[in-house]
Amino acid sequence: MAHLFTPFTVGSLELKNRIVMAPMCQYSVTAKDGKPNDWHYTHYTSRAIGGAALVIIEMTDVEPDGRISDFDLGLWSDDHIAPFARIVDACHGYGAKIGVQIAHAGRKAEDAATPVAPSAIAFEGPQYKVPRELSTDEVKRMVERFGQAAKRAVAAGFDTIELHGAHGYLIHQFQSPVTNRRSDEYGQDLARFGVEVIQAVKSEMPSNMPLLIRISAVEYVDGGYGIDHAIELCRRYREAGVDVVHVSSGGEGRPGKRKPGNYPGYQVPFARQIKEALDVPVIAVGMLDEYALAESVIASGDADLVAIGRGLLRDPYWPIHAAQALGVELNVPKQYARAF
Repeated sequence: MAHLFTPFTVGSLELKNRIVMAPMCQYSVTAKDGKPNDWHYTHYTSRAIGGAALVIIEMTDVEPDGRISDFDLGLWSDDHIAPFARIVDACHGYGAKIGVQIAHAGRKAEDAATPVAPSAIAFEGPQYKVPRELSTDEVKRMVERFGQAAKRAVAAGFDTIELHGAHGYLIHQFQSPVTNRRSDEYGQDLARFGVEVIQAVKSEMPSNMPLLIRISAVEYVDGGYGIDHAIELCRRYREAGVDVVHVSSGGEGRPGKRKPGNYPGYQVPFARQIKEALDVPVIAVGMLDEYALAESVIASGDADLVAIGRGLLRDPYWPIHAAQALGVELNVPKQYARAF
């Protein structure tokens, strides 16, 4: 049995293999109401049929102005629960577990009339506005919104929740010295906002449901943080209740002297460093589409799970084809068995 196809368990989440569908925005909420529609149903259910053990639904926002665009998903209302539950039930029916990535875009909210952020520093690019700095009380209310969104995710039947603390979105903005210039407690302690969000979300989750967080292990902008800062953030986040760290990098601004690798597996060393430093399960992500490479990441112990992004956009049946390539006994839907 290839290591990629061994089961993995964390808390109540029992996965049949080590393949995760990475969350990737579809920008397809045509009604602009935050509710998933037939596109999302087909998109995510197809990857469950294709054999992914864990499907993570794209960045789903805690308030309307927290969306990257008005075409993004949301969990700011109880009206969102039923449309998500439809997708959850379908994915369960095809043997996959399913999670949702809860987030707020902060200063990267392109369609908000006035975006909000830890500090009034605009993201680079003509489509981005100068954000308004959140007051201390507003930050506390934002924490509550994350908790309320998590409560709705649990009601929809999700198996796990992931917080988006990477790629320059709101949690990342608070944890970075580049974007957090505050003088209150949320500026004096760069992990505080993330810690409080984790605590609020965990308080709404069943005790054995694992919480994931996606983090940028390094920033590429000049003056950005490095892996040591990320490890310390993850230490605080683990103590607050995070069970699994999904390790990415960058997204906070234009790269300076430090450049992203942009070759297959370039982020895997970050995942291994966090795993070894904190003895916490990690998900590796980033150009891991080659079957042998994904297998080697698990076999070598670099990570516990691999998240496949663009590879699963190109091929909904990536896990089945990986099993073929690695000589694993296929678990193909009976309707498709004649093709294999």
